[in-house]
Amino acid sequence: MSTSAAPYTEPWLRGTHADVPAAGRAVLHALELALDDLTQWTAGLTDAEVHSSPLGLTPIAFHLRHIARSTDRILTYAEGGQLSAEQLAALKTEQGSESDRESLAELLSEVEVSFSNAAQRIRVLATANLDTPRAVGRKQLPTSLGGALIHVADHTQRHTGQVISTAKILKALRK
Repeated sequence: MSTSAAPYTEPWLRGTHADVPAAGRAVLHALELALDDLTQWTAGLTDAEVHSSPLGLTPIAFHLRHIARSTDRILTYAEGGQLSAEQLAALKTEQGSESDRESLAELLSEVEVSFSNAAQRIRVLATANLDTPRAVGRKQLPTSLGGALIHVADHTQRHTGQVISTAKILKALRK
């Protein structure tokens, strides 16, 4: 019997979501990988560190809020909708303020809830024609359902990378 931990298997290699068409499955796997990475790399950070700007970098708290809330917004466009007043209000609060000091656990919980809700929406959207035209924002910029779905994964991974880099810097600055 081995005492070492089992090797990590990335979500796309776990054989999950076989019932979801490939593009949707890839987006679901990207969200799962992001949550794994966010949880792993922020572990041990203090709430103060999560709200700090080491070396002038954007705080991790912003990225976590943005990941959760932008996922909802992009999926609204993928569904053919426009943003609600509630979504627009949430967008305006992403930067946070001195009074917005959510704990790391609260921020990660917001991401988890967002991804859980997103998974249900992605499962539905992934069965539609991915070439279906969609429009984004007030300017109604053209994209497709598939483009919006892929952007959920792409955008989430971009901000997850920024969280990882900032977390590594915060931990290195402790030494």
